[in-house]
Amino acid sequence: MKEVIVNKNDAGQRLDKFLSKYTQNMPQAMLYKSIRKNCVKLNGKHIKDVGYMLKAGDILNLYFKDEFFHDHAASEPFMSIKPNIDIVYEDENIILVNKPAGVNVHADDSGDTNTLIEHLKAYLWQKGEYNPQKEQSFTPALCNRIDRNTQGIVIAAKNAESLRIMNEKIKNREIEKFYLLIASGILPKKSGRLSGYLFKDEKKKIVYVSSTPKKGAKTAVTDYRVIAEANGNSLVEAKLLTGRTHQIRAHFASIGHPLLGDGKYGSNKINRGSGFSHQALCSYRLIFRFTTDAGILSYLNNREFKLEDVDFLQQFQKTGL
Repeated sequence: MKEVIVNKNDAGQRLDKFLSKYTQNMPQAMLYKSIRKNCVKLNGKHIKDVGYMLKAGDILNLYFKDEFFHDHAASEPFMSIKPNIDIVYEDENIILVNKPAGVNVHADDSGDTNTLIEHLKAYLWQKGEYNPQKEQSFTPALCNRIDRNTQGIVIAAKNAESLRIMNEKIKNREIEKFYLLIASGILPKKSGRLSGYLFKDEKKKIVYVSSTPKKGAKTAVTDYRVIAEANGNSLVEAKLLTGRTHQIRAHFASIGHPLLGDGKYGSNKINRGSGFSHQALCSYRLIFRFTTDAGILSYLNNREFKLEDVDFLQQFQKTGL
């Protein structure tokens, strides 16, 4: 039996969600069966309500086998990492990081630990702001993702409440996201809106744009404006009105102006002569536009954050801008 006192970062989540994080290698079916068979007590009484929302100070008694509990004293991979992150903004609740192109935000199938989230945890651990031995279900988490070969601002939460709020704001589109990109060719319209339906092929890991609705496809909308033109290409600012997988890359490819360096949606012939080894795309600016209560993050409302160092911008300017 193990006794767990629910802390601030554990509170506000369902009982079953907490237990899934707190245990390890315990099949979901076994977890729910254990709850039904009175293997969990809440404040001294058996509880079977898996949807109970935990409160700070609640006491859980868990009658599970020891093999299903995490060893919180064990070392974590990030503890051996020398953190290397470019901080755009940081306070007691969130941190904005400039992720360089070529870095994964999370581990992929190869199990690579040289990822943004591991460097972030290493940074906070060395600062004394995160200690996995004192946490029961929470770890610092990224609120948004960016493709490996895309540069840009990634939002991370330092505590559970900030994570919940930020995830809700992103879901409700209360954060404006702007990208810089280099599109091949000269766009005939210098500003406009790209609308379509994106269908994701899970096997090929690629999305397709259709002008008409299709089963399984999701609406995708991107606003854009051309900032400059040089050497037959266009520097463009794009604003996401929806946040679909590969939305910008697929949208510009669909109108005949794929991003320079984009090996998935672009032209190999154009890319070979462009000098770009990956897509010229950067999530370089965001604005918090809260229209609903933001709780402890309300101070961020109407704040704007912008990257001044976009890795491909200098290369574009050298072409004669």
